[in-house]
Formats: sequence, structure tokens, C-alpha cells
Amino acid sequence: MRARLSAAERREMILEAAGRAFSRGGYAGTSTDVVALEAGVSQPYVVRMFGTKADLFQEVFDRAVRSLLAAFAAELDDPEVAASPEVWKRLGGVYNSLVEDRDVLVVLLQGFSAAAGHPQIAAAARRFVSALYTLLVERTGCDPERAREFIANGMLLNALLAMNATEHADDPALAALAECALGQDCGFDAPESE
Repeated sequence: MRARLSAAERREMILEAAGRAFSRGGYAGTSTDVVALEAGVSQPYVVRMFGTKADLFQEVFDRAVRSLLAAFAAELDDPEVAASPEVWKRLGGVYNSLVEDRDVLVVLLQGFSAAAGHPQIAAAARRFVSALYTLLVERTGCDPERAREFIANGMLLNALLAMNATEHADDPALAALAECALGQDCGFDAPESE
């Protein structure tokens, strides 16, 4: 006999299922029915717990963002790391370890994509970029240009990983870009791709 889950545990279970579902189907292609099926609960239960699909997606996106920001903040908690010239490589390594979970990577991308047509999701995406920028500038003491460069490299990294660029060395231009963006020269170590 399975133990009964608390409301908090059921909520977490649905958020995990929603992350997988949105990762596979995208924002537009994933209904609350699909999330319910993935979670093994009824669709009305999902709606009762989260409200609209946009509300649910925002929670999934915010959850991915919180894990990313918390991981960066934890790395920067060490003042020696924050002041080190190696800080960007260390933060790149933290990011790479998080996006090894392809669902996290794709949910982030889906959030930026869905932001174009959904003001609520756009607001969540803006809060994330603002919080990341602020964290980088305040905790590393870097100038705005260096923070912008790190964020821009992260966005490029997201796109390259999402399109499995590392698996297509037959295109020399794409291979060179992927090597630069994912290689040590650009401050990121390449994660394993699926």
C-alpha cells in the first residue's frame, strides 16, 4: 500500500511532471490534460491546484529559475570565488551541471519563447534576467558589460544545446561556434549532450 502524499508533496510531484511535459511539448503544445496524465492525477485537480496553464507554466519556469539563481548564489557565497578571475569559469560549470537536466534547459527556453505572446510569462522572464544581472554585478563586482557578456553567452549556450549542435560537426561553421561557446576558451565546459 502506497503512503498518502501530503499536499506539498503532491504539488511538487505535479510540478516535476509539468516540467517534463512542457519540456517535451512546449508551452503551446502542452495542456493541463497532458500534465495531469504525466502526474497521474486528474485534470481538474491540476487546475484546482494551479489555476490556468499559464499559472502552472510560470511556476515551473520560476522553479527552474530559482534553482539556477540559488546555485549561482551558492557558488558566489565564497568571497574568494567571487573575487577570483576564475569566477566566470566556475559559474559556467555550475550552469552546465544544471542544464544537464534537459527539462531545465528546455523549460528555460520555452519560457523565453512563450514570453513573446504571454505578458505573465514575459514578466517572469524579465524578473529572472534582472535578478541574474543584479546577482552577477553585485556579487562579483564586475562591470555591466561583463555581466551582459556572461548572460549572452548563456543564451547562446541554451540555443546550441537545445539544437544538439555538438552532434553536428559536419557543419564547419556550427562546429566552430559550438566549440567556442561550449569550450574552455569561452568560459564554459561542454556538458554531455543526450
